[in-house]
Amino acid sequence: MGKVTGFMEYQRLQEASEAPLARKKHYKEFLLHLDDAQAKIQGARCMDCGIPFCNNGCPVNNIIPDWNDLVYQGDYQLALETLHSTNNFPEFTGRICPAPCETACTLGINNDPVGIKSIEHFIIDKGWENGWVLPQIPKYKTGKKVAIVGSGPAGLATAQQLARAGHDVTVFEKNDRVGGLLRYGIPDFKMEKSHIDKRVEQMQAEGVVFKTGVLVGNEFPAGITNWSKQTISPEQLKQDFDAIVIAGGAEQPRDLPVPGRELKGVHFAMDFLPLQNKVNAGDKIKDQLLATGKHVVVIGGGDTGSDCVGTSNRHGAKSVAQFELMPQPPEQENKPLVWPYWPTKLRTSSSHEEGCERDWAVATKRLEGKAGKVEKLIACRVEWKDGKMQEVPDSEFEMKADLVLLAMGFVSPVQQVLDAFGVERDGRGNAKASTDGAGCYKTNVEKVFAAGDMRRGQSLVVWAIREGRQCAREVDAMLMGVSLLPR
Repeated sequence: MGKVTGFMEYQRLQEASEAPLARKKHYKEFLLHLDDAQAKIQGARCMDCGIPFCNNGCPVNNIIPDWNDLVYQGDYQLALETLHSTNNFPEFTGRICPAPCETACTLGINNDPVGIKSIEHFIIDKGWENGWVLPQIPKYKTGKKVAIVGSGPAGLATAQQLARAGHDVTVFEKNDRVGGLLRYGIPDFKMEKSHIDKRVEQMQAEGVVFKTGVLVGNEFPAGITNWSKQTISPEQLKQDFDAIVIAGGAEQPRDLPVPGRELKGVHFAMDFLPLQNKVNAGDKIKDQLLATGKHVVVIGGGDTGSDCVGTSNRHGAKSVAQFELMPQPPEQENKPLVWPYWPTKLRTSSSHEEGCERDWAVATKRLEGKAGKVEKLIACRVEWKDGKMQEVPDSEFEMKADLVLLAMGFVSPVQQVLDAFGVERDGRGNAKASTDGAGCYKTNVEKVFAAGDMRRGQSLVVWAIREGRQCAREVDAMLMGVSLLPR
C-alpha cells in the first residue's frame, strides 16, 4: 500500500453535510464528496491487511484495497476503471448502500473502519466531472435479442452487461421513467435522479432500448382498473426475444391487520414517497398525499421508515414519530462476536437528525378516528421472552396521528408478473431460481430468468447489481454457449 502506517496516523473523516435546519428546506442532496487531499488521506488508512475481508463483505466483491491505494497515489482514472470492473453503478452504491464492506474492514476490529463508501463516492463523482465515464460500445453484435422486465438496479445491471456482450437489449418499465424503486422509492435528498438519467444516456449509446409506460402481464396490478398505457403479454415477449429476464422490485408491502386500518390517513410508505419524487421531477400531482401540518406516525424502523421521516419533515409536519416492534439495539456492537458480519446496532440516519421521536418495542393495537379519518393510534409496549412477543401489562398508550405511514418492509414481488409468466415460486413468493450449479438464475419457464428482488426478495441496491451482473453472464452463456462476462 502507498502509506504503510497510514491507518495509525490518520483518523476517519466523515463527508461534510449541510446543516439539518437548512437541508429540510429542499429535496437536493446535502452530502458533499471528499476533496482530493481528504480522499488521499482516507485511502491511506487502508492497512494492507493481507486478507481483505471488505471484498467479501461487499456483495459485488469490489476490489476495495486496490482502488483505495490508487486514490492515495492520485491515479483517479485507474481507480475508476478498477471500481467499474465490479460495479456498474457506483454513484448509486456510493450514496445509498449501507456499506457492509465497512463493517467487514479489518481496521474496524479496534478502530474506525476505512471510509470505503466515501472513497467510492469520490471516485465516481471525479469520473463524471472529468468525462471519464463513457459508453462501452461492443465491437460485434450477436443478433440475439433479450428483454428485461423492470428497470431498477438489477434490470439496469443485467441490461448493461448484456448490451456490452453484443446482444440487442430492450428494457420494459411500467412507470413513466426508468429506475424502478431506485427512482420512486429513494427520496431525492438521498440520491438525485440525474444520476439515473446519466446512466440511461450511457446505456442508450451502448445500444439498450428503453420502453417506459409498458405493463408486462395479462392482469392489471391491484387497484388499477384502467391502464391507459401500453401492455405486452409474456407470450409476445417469448415470441419476440431469445431470452427474458424478470427483474422487478419487491413491491408487495407488509400490511398492518389491526382495527381501524381502513380509516383515511393510513397509507403504505410507497403511496407516499413516490409522489414527492414525481413532483420534484416536474409532474403535476392532483391531491398529493402530504404531511404538512400533521401529526405523522411512521410504523417500521428501517430505511423506508427513515425516508418517510425525512420527507415528512420537508413537508412541514407538525410532529413526526417512528417506532419499531423489535427492542432498541445496542449503541455499540460486540465487535469480537460479530465481526466481519453485519452487526445489530443502533443506527441514526440523517433523517432522524432532522427531527423525529423514536421508540422501540412498540406494537400497534388499533387505530381510532372520527368521520372515517384517523386521529390517534393506540399502542402498547412489548417484550420478547423465549422468542415470543408478549404485551407488557398496563402499558397501553395513545399517540396523535393525522397520517400513519406503514413502512414495515416488503413481503414479495408483485405476484401478477410471476403469474403471467407461470414462474414457480419459493415459500416467500419470490421467483424460484438457484444461484448455484447449472442453470443459475433460470426459472422453470424456458428462456425466462429472474434476478434481484424478484428472485431474492427485498434487499439492497448492491445485491441487485450483483444479481444483475451474474444473471447477465448466465443469459449470455445460454445464448452463446460460453460467456466472457465477469461473474
